[in-house]
Amino acid sequence: MSAFRPLAEIAPRPIWNGTVARVVNGKEITFAVVELDPFAVVAPHQHPNEQLGIVLKGLLTFTIGGETRDLRPGDTYQIPANVLHDAKAGPDGAVAIDVFSPVRADWDRFVPTAPCPPFWP
Repeated sequence: MSAFRPLAEIAPRPIWNGTVARVVNGKEITFAVVELDPFAVVAPHQHPNEQLGIVLKGLLTFTIGGETRDLRPGDTYQIPANVLHDAKAGPDGAVAIDVFSPVRADWDRFVPTAPCPPFWP
């Protein structure tokens, strides 16, 4: 298997209603390009993984540990392990990169759909 793959060849996994993730797992981290439909909602949740991210496209309203911010392209976020958080995409949807440590093994349960062109770039 090659170390290189175009984003369009990574099959999206439906993670939440209106939200898919194109996932690349390393030995100790997960890298995901997350695509949210307009007004998609990621319900409040928490996980044992530390999460770092950056918004690439659109508007993403994030609440992390009770603090809410509207994030736009170039804005970053840091979510410590086990901290409650949620998000909502704006009217044009959103695309973000998320990095998790350790690997998001719980995402293995989501069945990838057929590869298709990404919302970004």
